[in-house]
Amino acid sequence: MNKFTLADLEKLIHERAKASAAESYTRTLIDKGVAHCAKKLGEEAIETGLAAVQEDKERLIAEAADLLYYHLLVLLEARGVALSQVEAALEKRTARSGHEEKASRPRS
Repeated sequence: MNKFTLADLEKLIHERAKASAAESYTRTLIDKGVAHCAKKLGEEAIETGLAAVQEDKERLIAEAADLLYYHLLVLLEARGVALSQVEAALEKRTARSGHEEKASRPRS
């Protein structure tokens, strides 16, 4: 049995984004725009944080799946950003310590 990966989900989201809104919740989200997708991501982040502090492991797992495995990838799809681009950024960041990487970021 093969492991399910983020790349698998990215492909699934990409396919569902091509479907009609009547058939696909993914398409419905994307049709509402990037701002709506970002709002949903934020809501899921809050729900994930709350589940973590409430020490409800099963709920935390479910909320993390909603956040990471779904809403983040939908937002990336809506903006035309490939998972491989995010992975490349992660690869660069892991080449040094977190303190070094954070200190090297441009200040806004």
